[in-house]
Amino acid sequence: MSNSFSNKVAIVTGGGSGIGKEVAARLVKAGANVVIGGRDEAKLAQAAAQIDPSGAHVRYLAGDIALPATASALVALATEAFGGVDILVNNAGIFRPKAFLDVTESEYDGFLDTILKGKFFMAQAAAKAMQLRGGGAIVQTGSLWAMQAIGATPSAAYSAANAGVHALTRNLAIELAASNIRINTVAPGVVETPVYNTFMSDDEVKATLPAFNAFHPLGRNGQPADVAEAILFLASPQASWITGTVLPVDGGVMAGRHA
Repeated sequence: MSNSFSNKVAIVTGGGSGIGKEVAARLVKAGANVVIGGRDEAKLAQAAAQIDPSGAHVRYLAGDIALPATASALVALATEAFGGVDILVNNAGIFRPKAFLDVTESEYDGFLDTILKGKFFMAQAAAKAMQLRGGGAIVQTGSLWAMQAIGATPSAAYSAANAGVHALTRNLAIELAASNIRINTVAPGVVETPVYNTFMSDDEVKATLPAFNAFHPLGRNGQPADVAEAILFLASPQASWITGTVLPVDGGVMAGRHA
């Protein structure tokens, strides 16, 4: 994939760490110009420096993706810095398991606003920009949890929000096909990213994550690269006849149970 994204312009939300950062790094390596978004300016600046030390092929913008103004600002930055938008990796999200009976309204709103509303209006702003280029590709990060419930990680609001993302994928595929804009979603299983550190200490993460290896039929948790490779494929011309799909990237979980 050496320069398969030559001269393409991509926006990657949640680009400061984990899957988004991995995707952004691989896009730049493959010839793209990338704008990364996230909430934490310091983290984004650090990620940008690692993704492209020269600074020539990366820009960053801090903001809350739940606000449509953030999506518009990301598109404006991509257009101003690099001339337009060809690819959107609609990846920003949050995760924090909690029993359904204990979830508060503000927690519920947090999941729906960041995961679903954020992706909805980011896709809308990007699609308008893509129309000016004659088409484009959107790849979203959904979730295995939207496809089946996992007792060990109760996450009803998170899962419902991601089910919305999956439905959005099918609906936008139909609406945007005439504009030559494809949209697909990956649904990861347990992937070892810093998202777990948002609700557990380092020690808790070290103790908890290995217990999930066996949950996956292939016997290991995912790494950011596992999901990034699938995202890059769906964003690439190799996937030009694929739209409206949700692809599990889950070590075999959706196939069934070991035991």
